[in-house]
Amino acid sequence: MKYAAELFGTFCFLFSGLGTAVLATHVDHTGVALGFGLALLAMVYTVGPISGCHLNPAVTFGMLLTRRIGAKQAAGYVVAQIAGAIIAAALVLAIAHGKPGFQMGDFAANGYGAHSPEQYSMMAAFLVEAFLTMLLVITILGSTDEKAPVGFAGVAIGLILVAIIPKGIPVTNASFNPARSIGPAIFVGGWAINQLWLFIVAPLVGAAIAAGVYTTIRESVFVVSTKHAEQALPSEQAEKKAQR
Repeated sequence: MKYAAELFGTFCFLFSGLGTAVLATHVDHTGVALGFGLALLAMVYTVGPISGCHLNPAVTFGMLLTRRIGAKQAAGYVVAQIAGAIIAAALVLAIAHGKPGFQMGDFAANGYGAHSPEQYSMMAAFLVEAFLTMLLVITILGSTDEKAPVGFAGVAIGLILVAIIPKGIPVTNASFNPARSIGPAIFVGGWAINQLWLFIVAPLVGAAIAAGVYTTIRESVFVVSTKHAEQALPSEQAEKKAQR
């Protein structure tokens, strides 16, 4: 069920974000950021209690490096996340083709150089993807620490994604998530596949940096699981049961 939750959560996350970028053409960078960030916040409380709601191979890698998840489970999560992203991208594309005169364009795929929205170089793209992914992953690691308020991790995680996406869109179309990049690239093909390596390697580098920094600066000796941190407080759970 954990793998199914990751597939479903990634599908919902990417359908919301990519759908906003491709279908809602009147929306600006902030609107796209909200499309991704609010979907992630919602999924934290929907599939978080089941799988921990990674929805991102970079997050799973960070969890692996900090020993919150085993290698076998991490591999299964990554496969599920990529599958969910491809399904979401296929659905967005199918809907987009229903509009007369629809042009494939870049399909909000991630790119650098000539395929960067504002022609940023490969080095600039690598730096923005690695650094902003680091901010995302370290926020997830910190918000699920046992000293953090239990039940509020989703708010911090959703907000950091909303904060970083507008900075990444002009440079790369904002990925910070290898699955998010793989989904559209499969359908765009050509240059998107050729440049895909950067949007796999850079987020993983960022996740590794986040894991190292977090492990160095944290003071607590006990860390709760992501799944537990995203659940309601025991008193809130009891209240919900009483209302049923």
